[in-house]
Amino acid sequence: MAVFTVKNENVQGKAVALDDLILTKDYPTAAGSKMLEGFMSLFDAEVVPRLQNAGYGIAGKVNVGEFSLDVLGETSHFGANRDQNGNLVSALSESIKTENAFACLCTDSNGTPRRAAALSGLCYIKPTYATVSRYGLVACVCSGETVGVMAKTADGCAEILSVIAGHDDKDGTSLPQNMIDSAKNADPICKVAVISSFMNGLSADMSEKVNASLASLRANGIEIEEIDDSVLPLAQPAWNTLSAAELCNNISRFDGVKYGYRTANYKNIEELYTNSRTEAFGLLTKMQLLYGSEVLSTENYMPVYDKALRMRRVLCAHFSELFASYDAIVLPACSQTAYVETDTDTAYNESLYTAPASICGLPVAAFGGIQIIGKAFSDYALLSLVKKTEGGAAQ
Repeated sequence: MAVFTVKNENVQGKAVALDDLILTKDYPTAAGSKMLEGFMSLFDAEVVPRLQNAGYGIAGKVNVGEFSLDVLGETSHFGANRDQNGNLVSALSESIKTENAFACLCTDSNGTPRRAAALSGLCYIKPTYATVSRYGLVACVCSGETVGVMAKTADGCAEILSVIAGHDDKDGTSLPQNMIDSAKNADPICKVAVISSFMNGLSADMSEKVNASLASLRANGIEIEEIDDSVLPLAQPAWNTLSAAELCNNISRFDGVKYGYRTANYKNIEELYTNSRTEAFGLLTKMQLLYGSEVLSTENYMPVYDKALRMRRVLCAHFSELFASYDAIVLPACSQTAYVETDTDTAYNESLYTAPASICGLPVAAFGGIQIIGKAFSDYALLSLVKKTEGGAAQ
């Protein structure tokens, strides 16, 4: 399957690819779903003119899994991408490695671009939540999704991040400019903690890859301490609950009436809604919608959804406690180095590693099989740390 759903053959300037959840008025945006196949937006996402005004060209729209909920894009309506061995590969990373894009802007909610970069020898930065405008994204998980940057090097990520980061009045979650600017003056990262419980479920080759990256950090003077922690794993069920609830609310607009796919088989409005969604959504999206509806129901709202919100506060407070002793936290990006097939449980299981940063809106740098979670506004400090290790971390 092609890496791009739409490719610009006449790109001017450094080429930056956009994942297919970022709205563009010149190219269709499908979010990897049959529901939005061929949809043309009337406006560009905020990140698009920021790139263009800085002299970058748009390379095209990159294939993603349906609403970017999966592991490596395998649920896309347009098909999965695989390497010569039959292993799943992300179109996000392939847009850089095989299609020569300078960078790729990626929507990060369930950690797909983090896995992609960490497994492909690239660098990726998920910025502090609300430092990059979310205006013009296909909204899925509003309280956690961010626009991140993938590139061959940490310098490439930093270059593009400095262009797209900034306050935006059109985004109600956007932070003040002075807070966003503070990320450029963050203290360097010298001491990190590795959470031992996250190392237990790794495949042998993934464990080797992670250890190689940790060795590279040590070789560059980073103090590493392995600690036990029973709180961070709780981010997984809390995030899966919140993300399903928010997704259920956000994509309720896709009903076959205003825009998007419409079934040809209906006799009344209820059948129009039901058949349009049944025919257009994939299995993982349907499961998320059913779970989201359940947790938002009257009987489950307080014991399930509200409890997940309270867990978010607990996790944010716990990260603050950890950051009192460490500059950053290191977790594996995923459990394996290769995926031949996935099922509906895989995305839920792999969120063990990506949920902590997503639920708390913290910045993450992913490379060499690992992700380094920093304090809020430590985005450029994380990239500086990755730059030190480039050439020595596992590829």
